Amino acid sequence: MARRKGSCSVIFLLLILSAFKVIVTDRSIFYEVLSGKSEANIDRELSRLNTEKSTSLVNAFKGALQMKKAGFVKGAGNKVKMFKNGALLLEEEIKSNPKNVEYRFIRLSIQENAPKILKYNKNLNEDKKLIIEGFKKLDPELQKVIKNYAEGSDFLKIDNF
Repeated sequence: MARRKGSCSVIFLLLILSAFKVIVTDRSIFYEVLSGKSEANIDRELSRLNTEKSTSLVNAFKGALQMKKAGFVKGAGNKVKMFKNGALLLEEEIKSNPKNVEYRFIRLSIQENAPKILKYNKNLNEDKKLIIEGFKKLDPELQKVIKNYAEGSDFLKIDNF
């Protein structure tokens, strides 16, 4: 009986680890798409996220990608509408999880790159502070994403870490 119990524990542990690997992989794909310039990749990732169970992370990712996709949409009114819909999703998740460093990083990266006319740049300093304070507690994959972003950022510098 002990042997069977042990093998069940191993299987359970492997399932948990494989689920974690999927999350890490999905994150890397999300950040690759978010930093890219391909509307097709954004559409593909949004479609994939729409098949996922709705979670705080999925909603934050969807919001960010909708904001990014707004740059490809035709017509100023449509661009603004899509951007605001994405911003609403991301802002709701930040409001529900105000200390979530990843969400703050996503918002900072969008704020820094959003057209000034949208006036979506009011939380840059607040987000930067939270990112710097929470950086060491993040998983190494997310730390790498943030460092890579900081290398090309005018606002978040690699020296901050």
